[in-house]
Amino acid sequence: MNNTFKIALLSATLCCTIANQALAHFGMVIPEQNIITQENKSTNLTLSFSHPFENIGMDLELPKQFKVTVGGKTTDLLPTLQPTTFMVHNGWKSHFSFARPGIYQFVMEPNPYWEPAEDLSIIHYTKLIIPAYGDDEGWDEPAGLPTEIIPMLRPFGNYAGNSFTGQVLLNGMPVPGAEVEVELYNEGKVLKAPSDYHVTQMVKADGNGVFSFTCPTTGWWGFAALNEADYKLKDPQGNDKGVEIGAVLWIYMDKLQKAGNYSP
Repeated sequence: MNNTFKIALLSATLCCTIANQALAHFGMVIPEQNIITQENKSTNLTLSFSHPFENIGMDLELPKQFKVTVGGKTTDLLPTLQPTTFMVHNGWKSHFSFARPGIYQFVMEPNPYWEPAEDLSIIHYTKLIIPAYGDDEGWDEPAGLPTEIIPMLRPFGNYAGNSFTGQVLLNGMPVPGAEVEVELYNEGKVLKAPSDYHVTQMVKADGNGVFSFTCPTTGWWGFAALNEADYKLKDPQGNDKGVEIGAVLWIYMDKLQKAGNYSP
């Protein structure tokens, strides 16, 4: 192997490594139904830790918590989880039936994920909000998480092209200038990004932790606001390392459908 080829091979390997490290991580809680009606009274949910646009998965061990809150009552859903495969990696699935009208807030808290490329542990508090049977009250109520995104646009019943607005909280307080990563769950990898920069969108919050982002296409959109925790965790070698805590929220943007009798 000549030196020129070795250098080219090393450069290509380095570029691939950097590209893979640059991919954003997202905790994911994705349901089959984004709105519950009398025709669809239950849904299956899939929990994972993945790179949603690129469809690159990572193994998710059994979460520390998986729960749902509605009408001020919280139910532990951890016993409902069953192993599944998502993006060729280990994930979890659950089936949930909606007994009454309400705004259902599903929350997944994973066990810390050690990321050697970033030399830290990652904990993404992932939230999903599903309305049932026409209820429209309480979608902007905090879930009481260490960090979370509070929707300021109703997080359901939206069209692709709408602008989502949210507020980033850390320990219950707004995060001025918070950086929020945004990705589309590119299910089936049917869409192609023009460049690596387009895979993960980035928006910065204002002095009150409020940000807006216009979602250009239909599908599940994930918003992740990342901050450094005020505590350390041990790495696999037993050393104290930093912790990235993420406030993650998933919302669905629908396609505006033409009526059956529409004639241009």
